[in-house]
Parts: sequence; C-alpha cells; structure tokens
Amino acid sequence: MAAAAPQPPPPPFLATIPENTVPETAPFRHPLYARIRLATILDVPHIHKLIHQLATFERLAHQCTATEASLAATLFPSPNPPLPFTSFNVFILEVSPDPFPPPAPQEDTTNSSPLLKTLHLDLASEDSEKEIFRSEIGGDVVVAGFVLFFPKYSTYLAKPGFHIEDLFVREPYRKHGFGKMLITAVAGQAVKMGYGMVEWVVLDWNVNAIQFYERIGTKVYQDKRICRLTGEDLDVEGSAK
Repeated sequence: MAAAAPQPPPPPFLATIPENTVPETAPFRHPLYARIRLATILDVPHIHKLIHQLATFERLAHQCTATEASLAATLFPSPNPPLPFTSFNVFILEVSPDPFPPPAPQEDTTNSSPLLKTLHLDLASEDSEKEIFRSEIGGDVVVAGFVLFFPKYSTYLAKPGFHIEDLFVREPYRKHGFGKMLITAVAGQAVKMGYGMVEWVVLDWNVNAIQFYERIGTKVYQDKRICRLTGEDLDVEGSAK
C-alpha cells in the first residue's frame, strides 16, 4: 500500500498576521493613511475653517470672531515665533489614500515626529469638502481635524502639563479612532517632556464625547464649572458693583 501523502501544514494563527495587513481571503477594503504633525502658518486657512465648524457643532458660532489674520498673528507670531510646545500649538490630522513618506530627521530638540496610522475601511470615506480641505502639501492629502493645546501648570502636582482648548474631527472621518489619535499625540508629547497631565473641557450635553473620554480612561469631573471673563468684563475693577 502506498504511503499516505503528507498533510499540508495548518494555516498560520491569525495573531501572526502583521498589524495593518489584510489577509488574502478578506473582502476588498479601502486603505486610509493618517498622519498627525505640527501645524505651520501655511495651515492657518484650514485651522480657521475647522474652528468655525467646531463652533457650529458646539452651537457657539455666534461667539466665533477669529479670522485667518488674527490666528496667524497669535499662533505664529513673527518675527520671533516661540519654540514648539512653549506656547500655543496645533497638531494637524491629515488623511490620504496613499502612504505618507517616512518622517524627515528632526532639526529641533522637541522630539515631535509625525504620528502615523493605517486603516482599512469597508467603505471609502465620502468627503464633499475634500477640495477646500486639500492640504498645502498637495496630492490627495486632506486635512481631517486638529487639536489646539498649550502649557499649563498644576500646583497640586508641582508639574507642568497641557490644556487642550479645541479638538475636532470632520464629520466624514469620525468613528475611526482619530479623536483618540489626536489625544494620544498630545499625551505622548506630555510624556516625552516629563509633564504631569493633559486636561480639557467637555460640554455637559455632549454625551457621546463624555462616554468616549471615559472609555479611554479620562476622569470627567462633575463638580467643576468654567469661569470666564471676556471683552469689556476683563476690566474687573471698572465693572465691580
């Protein structure tokens, strides 16, 4: 009797498939490449549009008076702009159907390399505003969101930290983990610099955002309220009754 033919080896365990690799038997999916990088003054027009979209989402568009000129003057003052992470900072979220090039060697000491991520989507994102949010770097790169943050100090910790003023992902790119990616970028920078915390504010009616923040380990304090002076009210001495 002839010897039985050797059996083929069992298929490799799924856990051995490298991250961001799609098995050959998987249905066709749409790759989407994402990058988070430090913004430059060339990004101001997109930052301005994103801020207005955020203000509309938060039902506060009537309070948004920022212009491209005022943003450029305050975020990127000339002729002596501050060093990164010593003043106001913006991380830009960009997406592209094509891979981003490897990060260039850093010329500063901030150790802030772009953060990269690859997604494989069942459906391609439909972006009706793709053209007006096309990145300054060209190609099919589109600005999808941003986070604006700046240093603060905790007397309780006796350590500096970052305060996130605005975080926003445009509607076509939500529910893909980009909000978490933006927070990760800020928190990662805080860790690199030996900072003690990252804080931000969430509107009490934004239940989805609160639940998301709690899922990633954020402590949401219920007993704090924002106190703010703006405009003529900054003249506290003159307005005291």
